[in-house]
Amino acid sequence: MTFRKAARATMKNIERELMCPLCKDMFKQPIILPCMHNVCLMCATELLVQQGIVCAEPTSEPSSPASTPMMRSPRLGRRATPKADRLDRLIRAGYGTYPGRRRGNAHPQTISVPCPSCQRDVDLGERGLTDLSRNLTLERIVERYKHTANLGAAVQCQVCKPPGQEATKGCTDCRANYCNECFKLHHPWGTPKAQHEYIGPTLSFRPKVLMCPDHEMEKVNLYCKTCQRLICQLCKLRRIHTTHKITPAGNVYQALKEKLSKTISYIISNQNLVQTQIQVLDQLVQQTEANSARAREEVVKSIQELCCSLEERQSSLLLSIEECKQQKLQSLNAQIAEHQGMLEHSGMVIYTQEVLKETDHPCFVQAAKQVHSRIVKATEALQKFSPAADPSFDHFQVDITSELNLLNHLQFATAPDAPVIDTQRTYAYDQIYLCWRLPEDSAAAWHYEVEFRQADHPPKGPRRWQRIEEVRGTGTAVGHLDMDRVYALRVRGYNKAGHGEYSEEVYLRSPPAPVLHFLLDNKWGFSRDRLIVSKDQRAVRSVAGIPMLFAAEQVMTSCHLSIDLVIGDVALTQGKHYWACSVDPNSYLVKVGIGLESKLLEWFQVPQDVVSPRYDPDSGHDSGAEDATVDASPPYAFLTIGMGKVLLPQGSPLPVRDAAAGTLPLPSRLGICLDYERGRVAFYDAVSFRSLWECGVDCSGPVCPAFCFVGGGALHLQELVSARPEGKAVNCAPHKVLSAWAPFSGWNPGPLTAATVYQRPDSGTPI
Repeated sequence: MTFRKAARATMKNIERELMCPLCKDMFKQPIILPCMHNVCLMCATELLVQQGIVCAEPTSEPSSPASTPMMRSPRLGRRATPKADRLDRLIRAGYGTYPGRRRGNAHPQTISVPCPSCQRDVDLGERGLTDLSRNLTLERIVERYKHTANLGAAVQCQVCKPPGQEATKGCTDCRANYCNECFKLHHPWGTPKAQHEYIGPTLSFRPKVLMCPDHEMEKVNLYCKTCQRLICQLCKLRRIHTTHKITPAGNVYQALKEKLSKTISYIISNQNLVQTQIQVLDQLVQQTEANSARAREEVVKSIQELCCSLEERQSSLLLSIEECKQQKLQSLNAQIAEHQGMLEHSGMVIYTQEVLKETDHPCFVQAAKQVHSRIVKATEALQKFSPAADPSFDHFQVDITSELNLLNHLQFATAPDAPVIDTQRTYAYDQIYLCWRLPEDSAAAWHYEVEFRQADHPPKGPRRWQRIEEVRGTGTAVGHLDMDRVYALRVRGYNKAGHGEYSEEVYLRSPPAPVLHFLLDNKWGFSRDRLIVSKDQRAVRSVAGIPMLFAAEQVMTSCHLSIDLVIGDVALTQGKHYWACSVDPNSYLVKVGIGLESKLLEWFQVPQDVVSPRYDPDSGHDSGAEDATVDASPPYAFLTIGMGKVLLPQGSPLPVRDAAAGTLPLPSRLGICLDYERGRVAFYDAVSFRSLWECGVDCSGPVCPAFCFVGGGALHLQELVSARPEGKAVNCAPHKVLSAWAPFSGWNPGPLTAATVYQRPDSGTPI
């Protein structure tokens, strides 16, 4: 009894798995759709009819591996008759035509039908339901469930006259249940029926084996992995399966059984995990209900606040109308009283008439003067009548067109759209400065979140973004970065509706060395007639006035030109350093680089001259003729810029440069990186950090950044990101000592001494 109860409970738990999604009843002749969901044959037929597709008569089983003319289930004869309206629809559809053919169509075509379980359109092919297989396993499970649910009900003999006897045997060939007497009567000894196979009484008789739908007398014992379907031996010989992978059905059976067993074993062994996830989902359901109730309360509260505000505004407007009304009524009532004094029987008229009766001249004059002014005013009012107030209140009309438009479009708050990164204003220097904007139609953002991570090295674990929260404005500085690394950055907005979508990621490379901050020396050495240094000492301009005209004349006569020089206010004695500058594209000739301090001082004493634009003042002649085999490094290293082009020295190994002209387009910013210990200096495109040129330089003594000008031109040193007003400085050291290299907060160069960076004694700015 206990076993039976457990069996009943087990079968009861799977009841929902045995329900057809269309008729909501137990499956009857279930077929498998291409999307691997089940549906009753009758329900699938009716679904096709609703789509306007003519099907084979639904009372016949599909031509499937489980259905052949020799093996039809007797359940069809016992199946409940469809409802009248349902049967009427099926009859009007016109059965008996080619299965799967649409009405009015001369040629068969592909049929698609929406799956009632997944709601996706599934392709049934040209033959419609004919090619679909019956799910015999599901049929057996349904029958076992029904048998368990009706365990006390006995199976009746199908041959006995009513009242029938209880069946004791079932014949799989005759597909009928018999009592002992009827079985002997219908299966007499010595006849072919005596050889029929019999089993216990049952409500369902199944075929012994699956049969091929295309070759009805052939057993299905192979599986095509390419087509993912069961086939028979004759199907294997078809041309369509010539190159397909075919294996015995037993191998597939064993593999699927093991896979299914492992999967269900994993689920059974993780019941605690399932229960935990169910609890989490229950909590989410509760949170959803609570949050929805809170959202309703907030909406009601907002509307009530809006109503209160409207009521307050209504009271204010009505009070203004009332005050205006009182003023107008007061003026009109006063005017009425004044006119009533001019009536025949009014006090003023009678009093005046009595005054006119006075005969004493002095007394009359005295009284007449008193009343005459009132009579004059009344007369003027009578002759020039005009109401004292306008009764119109047109100027108190309220225009609520825009307000109604706003109220009609009142919606829930939406999160900001994905911001757009401003690539023109975003750059990497001592820190990364990220700038963005919201799309025009986006909701406003209260603040932003900026995230960044390294992108050039694969992480050992999951990629984790570092975050800067509650950024006000549309730009911020990102610190705590490593040198010579590629960083990915993105940003998203936040408002009352929550976080918006992330922007597209941008990738920036950090400089290859600590950033050097220096100013131009404005108190020593350069020609103030031709060079002008700005007040902040970060920009210099070369004036192409009369000196340039003289220079042009000297060029025409093959004379040499003088080069004007300005240097930085720092000198370097060790380490790696990087700095950047921008050169005016309209400059005639500008040289950017570095040189030995002693040689630069000699330069100021004996100005250099030049004929070739590619002249480098390292050895006193054209760098194009420089012998590459000389071991000694030159005392100077300069990159030449002229008329919007970078003029590269001859022999430069860059494949991208123009071999004929030896030039590159001038980048918006130039980067210079000095490796003092190696005696090398490299020039970069400071936007993409693409290398432009690299050469050696003599670092036997202190070296200084230097800039040369021939003719008109301008140059501007790159400002530190940490010095921007809208940027947030991150642990910058004092400007006097280490604002030059410390802003890259992720790098700690250690304590600096006078040997690392020092100020020249003759410079005006002390360290």
